[in-house]
Amino acid sequence: MPGHLALVTDSTAYLPQDAVDRHRIEVVPLSVAVGDDVLDEGVEISPKDVAEALRAKRRVTTSRPGPETFAAAYRAAAENGASAVVSVHLSAELSGTFEAARMAAADADIPVEVVDSRLVGMALGYCVLTAAQAAEEGMGAAETAEAVRRRSASTSGFFYVDTLEHLRRGGRIGAARALLGSALAVKPLLHLAGGRIEPLEKVRTASRAIARLEEIAVEQAGGAEVDIAVHHLAAAERAEPLAERLRERVPGLRDLYVGEVGAVIGAHVGPGLLAVVVSPC
Repeated sequence: MPGHLALVTDSTAYLPQDAVDRHRIEVVPLSVAVGDDVLDEGVEISPKDVAEALRAKRRVTTSRPGPETFAAAYRAAAENGASAVVSVHLSAELSGTFEAARMAAADADIPVEVVDSRLVGMALGYCVLTAAQAAEEGMGAAETAEAVRRRSASTSGFFYVDTLEHLRRGGRIGAARALLGSALAVKPLLHLAGGRIEPLEKVRTASRAIARLEEIAVEQAGGAEVDIAVHHLAAAERAEPLAERLRERVPGLRDLYVGEVGAVIGAHVGPGLLAVVVSPC
């Protein structure tokens, strides 16, 4: 379609494949290294693979795409007739992905609006879907980027991890580092704040932490119309019952998505992760 607005995101949005296909979203993968093997997320390595590697205590690291990868995506969009691109990415506080996209955008043949969502997972994914809706309504790149920023500002992400060790190793723990000394005695609830992972509450047991996560999500949703995502890593037995309880308790629920995080985020949080995204529509 000549003159259309192209959409680009990265693999940490964890969008359902049917949504990617329906909206023709270009997904640029981040990479995961397990030992000496460097693999593209969502293409060459699965959440199960990374969970098994972490349980085996293998060395797992992650890396952003290079600017040249984004340059190729923007060039392909131009060659396919796009008049502009909106490129929406995970928090710049957590990854250099946004900066790589911004560098590539500076030399692109068509205008590229690069947006730091300050989020990750389906929190980012819902922002990308907002971009898709805006583009389909005929908004230009600047208007679409602004719609994404509004959705981002109202979206919240809360999560529970069995251990802070994986976040510590990956350097993504931020102010939650203060919890490390008591990590054996507490089950931490964390959240995304200002694009960073910050401590929210300390709970004594996993069951209490999950119950509290549910309460926080219900409180955050209130009576508004919201989309909710429940993420996990190798913990479907926790995620699916939580999702069903939220379905019953959130009156304004529009979309409920349950899915495993991919290998990149999985590498930093470890098996047992349970997360809830609340995104007002």
